[in-house]
Amino acid sequence: MIIDAHHHLWDLSARPQDWLETPHLRPIFRDFSPSDYAATSAEAGIDRSVLVQVLADAQETREFLALAARSDTIGAVVGWADLTRPDLPGELDALRASPGGEFLRSIRHLVQAEPDPDWLRRKDVRRGLRHVGAAGLTYDLLVAPHQLSAAIETVRALPGVNFVLDHLGKPPISAGRSQLWAALLTRLAAEPNVTAKLSGIITEADWNTWDAAVLGPYVDVALEAFGPRRLMFGSDWPVCLLAGTLPVWTETVKTLLKGAGLPAAEQAEIFSGTATRVYRIT
Repeated sequence: MIIDAHHHLWDLSARPQDWLETPHLRPIFRDFSPSDYAATSAEAGIDRSVLVQVLADAQETREFLALAARSDTIGAVVGWADLTRPDLPGELDALRASPGGEFLRSIRHLVQAEPDPDWLRRKDVRRGLRHVGAAGLTYDLLVAPHQLSAAIETVRALPGVNFVLDHLGKPPISAGRSQLWAALLTRLAAEPNVTAKLSGIITEADWNTWDAAVLGPYVDVALEAFGPRRLMFGSDWPVCLLAGTLPVWTETVKTLLKGAGLPAAEQAEIFSGTATRVYRIT
């Protein structure tokens, strides 16, 4: 069984995606529908998936939840809510009461886009994270390498909240500067309330020249830091299409895990076990 713990969908006619309006993102500046994902995920052998928010828009989250309720594949939704709003508990309750609300498993914000490097250290943000944890939800951390220190402090300060690090904290693969990232990732992994997604790293490498050999050292660091039971496979589709297809990425991960000498049972943890536990996928 394979669970894709991280993919997106968007319809440009329903909701503009301003972030795509840059020349290097033109290849994915189009609609990506559930049927598009179904076709490529079937080719990759994926059985279930986790649909992840794209925009800071609660209505998008409601639409994703309703979609999950109609889907045979989507097993969980990572939605968005404003962590800083005083009535966050009520907003979380409203999301869970909406159609498909039972699929809400985690909240995420695009912290990587915040200009304030101390955003995660803010009192109102941490208060919101406590509310997320109190609601029985996980929080997905989308951070850039320079924000990992704040993420470490936040995870450590909130032991009652479960966190998931998206895309391994976006290692600077194309720049070849991995030493600081590796040290910070290892420190983050020392906190028991955080797991991580083996996702989104082909777009951190050179889009045209990456291969398994280039990615291997970064995957090895993650395996050493988190272990198979705290890592989960994700595609970051359709963003991954900038550098490779979902089937290609899936086969690459299989190659890397086999090359690392992981037995079948530990590979199964990464491909389905961890996501099943963290996102409570049935």
